[in-house]
Amino acid sequence: MGWVNEDVMQELRAAVPALRPSERRVAELVLQDPARVVSLSITDLAELCDTSVASVVRFCRSLGYTGYAEFRRELASSVGREQVSLGRFGVSDSDIATDDEASAVIAKIAFHEARAIEATAAAIDAKVLDSIADAIVGAPRVDIYGVASSGIAAVDLQQKLHRIGMVAFAWSDVHLALTSAAVLTPGCVAIGFSHSGLTVEVADSLAAARDSGATTVLVTNFPASPIAMDVDHVLTTSASETRYRPGAMSGRITQLAVIDFLFVRIAQQLSDRAAEPLQLTYDAVQTHRLNYGRRGRR
Repeated sequence: MGWVNEDVMQELRAAVPALRPSERRVAELVLQDPARVVSLSITDLAELCDTSVASVVRFCRSLGYTGYAEFRRELASSVGREQVSLGRFGVSDSDIATDDEASAVIAKIAFHEARAIEATAAAIDAKVLDSIADAIVGAPRVDIYGVASSGIAAVDLQQKLHRIGMVAFAWSDVHLALTSAAVLTPGCVAIGFSHSGLTVEVADSLAAARDSGATTVLVTNFPASPIAMDVDHVLTTSASETRYRPGAMSGRITQLAVIDFLFVRIAQQLSDRAAEPLQLTYDAVQTHRLNYGRRGRR
C-alpha cells in the first residue's frame, strides 16, 4: 500500500487542484457524497462521473492507492470515523442548513474545527517541523508574509517570536514585503501563509526571499500548489470548506494550530532563554489590567 493520509477526505481535498479534469470529476463526487460512493462499483462510479474506469484507477493511484478497491476501503473507514465524530457533537450531519438553530450551528462548527485540527496534527511532518524550528532558532531575522485572513496568522507568529526576543517582522503590504525580502541574507527565514497556495503576494515575497538566500517555508492547505513547489519546506493544514465557511475562515484555525506546534518547538530549544523574555513581556502589561475588585460603570 502506498502512503495515504490518515483521513482520505482531507487528502482528497488537498489534491483536487492538481488533478486532471476527468479525475477531478471523480474527486468532486466523492467529496459531495462519500457514503454513496462507498456503495458504488468502479464501473458505476465511472459512469456517474462521465469518465472511464481507467481514469478512476488513475485517480486512486494519484492519491497513493494501488487501486479502487483499496481507495474504497479507506473511504469507508473515513466515513465511519466521521459518523462517530458527529455523534460526539450530537449532530447527524455536518452541513449547516439555513434553518438550523443556534445550538446546531455551534455544534457543527465545533465539529468542523475539531476535525480540522485533528487532521492537521495527523498530517504534520514532525521532521519538517523540527527542521523549520532549527532554522528559526539560528536565524538572525525572520520575515513572515500573509494577506487577508492569512495575514492574521502571520501577525500571530510574529508576536509570538517577538515575545521570546527573536527579530521577526510580519508583512501584509506586498511592497513592504518585497523590499524586506530583498535585504534578507543567507541564514534568515521567510515564512508565507496561503491557504490556497495561490496567493500572488505571498508567492512573490517568498521568491524574493529565496533569491536573497533565505530559507523559505509555506503553510498551506494544498501541498501540491504552485507556491509549495518553490519553497524549501511545507507545513500542511487540513481544513475543509462548508456552505457558510469558505477556505479563509476554515483555514484560519488550522494555521493558528500549526503556529502553536512550531512556536512550542522553538521555545523548547531556547528553554531558559525564552522563559525570561516571556516573563518580562507578561509583566510589562500587568498595569494595564483591571482587577476583580474594580466595579464597572453603571
